[in-house]
Amino acid sequence: MLDRHVRQRLERREELLSPYAAKARASKGRAIPEEPSPLRTDFQRDRDRIIHSKAFRRLKHKTQVFIAPQGDHYVTRLTHTLEVSQIARTIARALDLNEDLEEAITLGHDLGHTPFGHIGEETLDALAPGGFRHAQQSLRVVDVLEKDGAGLNLTWEVRQGIAGHSKPQGDFLDGGLVDGLTLEAQVCRLADAVAYLNHDIGDAIRAGLLREDDLPAEVTRPLGSRHSQRIDTMVADVVEASWACTGQGVARPHLSPPPQGGRMSEGGPLITMSEPVREALNVLRAFMFERVYLPSNNNPQGRKAREIVTFLYSHYAANPDHVPQEYWKREEPPEQMAVDYISSMTDQFALRRAEELRPGISGGMFDWVV
Repeated sequence: MLDRHVRQRLERREELLSPYAAKARASKGRAIPEEPSPLRTDFQRDRDRIIHSKAFRRLKHKTQVFIAPQGDHYVTRLTHTLEVSQIARTIARALDLNEDLEEAITLGHDLGHTPFGHIGEETLDALAPGGFRHAQQSLRVVDVLEKDGAGLNLTWEVRQGIAGHSKPQGDFLDGGLVDGLTLEAQVCRLADAVAYLNHDIGDAIRAGLLREDDLPAEVTRPLGSRHSQRIDTMVADVVEASWACTGQGVARPHLSPPPQGGRMSEGGPLITMSEPVREALNVLRAFMFERVYLPSNNNPQGRKAREIVTFLYSHYAANPDHVPQEYWKREEPPEQMAVDYISSMTDQFALRRAEELRPGISGGMFDWVV
């Protein structure tokens, strides 16, 4: 017989966290109530469900930025996810936030991403009647697509963090953009940017698109000229600038956090950066869009990826009987089934399917990837 006090002991430990941290015992719960685990908090349970999902396994064969790269050290969607998780957990631990919730959000944040990275996302967004956003698709994966249509039945806090991790171009640290998000969800948003900006620099250098000394002085002066320096500077700065999130110096008996934990109210502490580091991050982000992300969309591999996604969408929307039965369970329009099926594909699988349906469409990409 398992000792059912294990989970309760873990939940009591969470009371030592910041008063602003989300607590598993105070979670808003699941859409379908479940008997609690004897050994794990609800957030730990969500993390495990995500790791054991099929969508998580597929991340290892999904592009981050560079399509079909000839090299073993380019970032994939899976390695990106693990880097985001580690950075976010470091910040959460330093600020006395809920590390289990942080891990669940970050491991699940990109489950709905398309094959061929942002090129695939932009293509589906232009084709699908209601548009396409990978954050919303990630939520759809955990809510209705995983487990043969049953979904993972995750807690409200994890679902909110997954849905709220995307960021507009420009300064995404504006407080109005995170209104209502738990601090753990806010950490994921920022850790995502810290991770992808830095590892994408390394990939761009590896691909011959950049040299280390191409980075603007407005970036290297405050952040450093090396990968490890930049990440360390950004992470340390987030912790310093967000120190109020620890609740240290606040008399806990006088706090009135919401029943479900997380952010206290309007005007509560936010996850942020100091002005100099925040400005440097925004300059770096704009630089990467100009020099790496937008050009990658228009190189031969990018154009071919766009062609393949367009072809697959047209085919499956017109021939829903070719979509696997698992996507038929909700009696949705053929266009939605096509989006769900295509966005679930890895780069390799999308290339194989396109090649089977129209031999020769993938060109040289097929030989590189498979």
